[in-house]
Amino acid sequence: MGDSAAAVAVSGLGCLSAAGLNLDEHRNALAGGEVNCGPVPAEIYATSLPFPVFSVAGDIRAVVGGLSTDEATMTAVAGLSRTGRLALAAALEAIARAGLDPASLRGRKVGVCLGTTVGCAFNDEDYYRAWRQGRRPPLAPLQRYLQGNISTALQAILQLAGPALVITNACASGTDAIGVAADWLRRGRCELAIAGGADALSRIAGNGFTSLLLTDADPCRPFDESRQGLNLGEGAGVLLLERRESATREGRRPQGWIRGFGTAGDAWHPTAPHPEGIGMQRAIAAALQGSSLQRRDISLINGHGTGTPANDLAETTAVAAVFGENGQVPLVSTKALTGHTLGAAGAIEAIFTLLALQAGKTVGSRRCRRPDPAFHYCPLAEDEERVLAGPIGLSQSLAFGGGNSGLILEAAS
Repeated sequence: MGDSAAAVAVSGLGCLSAAGLNLDEHRNALAGGEVNCGPVPAEIYATSLPFPVFSVAGDIRAVVGGLSTDEATMTAVAGLSRTGRLALAAALEAIARAGLDPASLRGRKVGVCLGTTVGCAFNDEDYYRAWRQGRRPPLAPLQRYLQGNISTALQAILQLAGPALVITNACASGTDAIGVAADWLRRGRCELAIAGGADALSRIAGNGFTSLLLTDADPCRPFDESRQGLNLGEGAGVLLLERRESATREGRRPQGWIRGFGTAGDAWHPTAPHPEGIGMQRAIAAALQGSSLQRRDISLINGHGTGTPANDLAETTAVAAVFGENGQVPLVSTKALTGHTLGAAGAIEAIFTLLALQAGKTVGSRRCRRPDPAFHYCPLAEDEERVLAGPIGLSQSLAFGGGNSGLILEAAS
């Protein structure tokens, strides 16, 4: 561990996505295991669009079903949206991997900070369609929308007493939620924090990205010269955070550390990134400054790497401006394992970053067979593997509206 006293401990990790239903399955996917990419499952929504998605395979209800036999809790869990169930399942895994029991957290000052984009708003589509057709549909979907704050829902189900906040900063939401939760802990607003992001697949989001001509009819190829766009995905990533002294006092061995966080805006375009990634450059600089680290300390960059022509070019341009054009720090994308999970992406990718740092090595981006020669910074290709020079990495997110955020993470020794 570095000597930054402000570092926040990562005591537990939980993850669901097309790469698996738990952390071990994500570790296996990172090492080359299969992931679930195909047509939109009929039980999620019907569509005639041909674009594949990365969906969570398996029964999410079964994952969260053993939480409690208390009738009120069971009713609250049953009423969760798909996004809420994903978030709860990931949170329960993170709590368990920290060696804690959910019952032991009741009444404690535990913060909940989660990022999402479609999870709180797009679960009432059928109601509005019926209403516009002149019918009088039942109010249950509207009530579900009004109760759709996933952070307060988890706070109520787990009976926590700390602050609760949902961040909706497009595709940087999960990264921002972790940064905000770490700041809560440093300021003493809570003693533990459940932080990350969650999003389920949505017809509205799918149609929206398709209308912007950003989706690929084949599985996405981040950073490849033949890339045509992204595929949407769903999932949740949760980190259980606490102050260093709390982990030491209660005998928990951290999985890693949050060393720095930075965020900055492009103010360039509603959906396109700045061509030079100016906001991303500033976000990385802010994260480094807050961590008391230097560029030379970074041994891995987990990029946003969506597979769209504009994003990948802007991101590699920003990385080259910060780290130089020699490409010595391996740059990868894990979106070929999960699809673009929107508000969950930053949290899932922070977890992937820690897993690679713990392993001390990384492989190139899946399906990146020939990195685009137009890039100023060359990402790692699919058939390459690199031993990492140290335990510290950067996970970065670029969002619609010009939001850019970066997390600096360190694997525990």
